[in-house]
Formats: sequence, structure tokens, C-alpha cells
Amino acid sequence: QVQLVESGGGLVQAGGSLRLSCATSGNIFMINVMRWYRQAPGKQREWVASIGSGGTTTYADSVSGRFTISRDNAKNTVDLQMDSLKPEDTAVYYCNINAFVLLHGAWNDYWGQGTQVTVSS
Repeated sequence: QVQLVESGGGLVQAGGSLRLSCATSGNIFMINVMRWYRQAPGKQREWVASIGSGGTTTYADSVSGRFTISRDNAKNTVDLQMDSLKPEDTAVYYCNINAFVLLHGAWNDYWGQGTQVTVSS
């Protein structure tokens, strides 16, 4: 069973920084793309950032230049460094991976349970 556990969320003032981490476990053979999503109260979940297995990164316009996604392929972890935080960044942040699991013999998407980020004005 694949598990993703996010950590690093919390309460921060506008302009501050937080670093989210996502640890994976289970019988993962290979991870393709690793992503962060977020969901604010009353809104749909939205994509924040992605990083490919080779390190190529892409960002939503709303976070570009403020957030940095990184991964450790040896540890199968992904981080999200969030700087210059704004109140509109307040949301539950979710880790997502596209991974090949030998037990299933297929590529699937897996999700963490999320970590709350609250930015006060």
C-alpha cells in the first residue's frame, strides 16, 4: 500500500515562509511526476506545482516566483518551499505522485491527506 504523508504546514503571517514536505512509503518501483495541489475553503482543488523525474518544474501562475518545488529521488520525497506567502495562499495542501507499483503492475496517482497552511494578514 502506497502512503503519502505531508508535513510542515502551519500558521504564518503574510510575507512569511513555510516549507512543506511529502514522504512516501510502500512498494513503489518508480515515480514519474510529483505534484502539489491545494484546496481553499469553498473552492475546488487546484494544481500548484509539478516536478518531473528529471527535475523539470512547472508552476501555477499564482505561485510562480514565490514557490519552489524540489524532490529527492533517492528518498522519494518532494518538498514545496513557499516564500512571500499571501492570505490567498491559505488552503489545505496535498501531495500527489504518479507512481508504478509492482504489486499493481501499473502507473497510478496517489494522494496524501493534506496539511493545513494558514496565512494571516
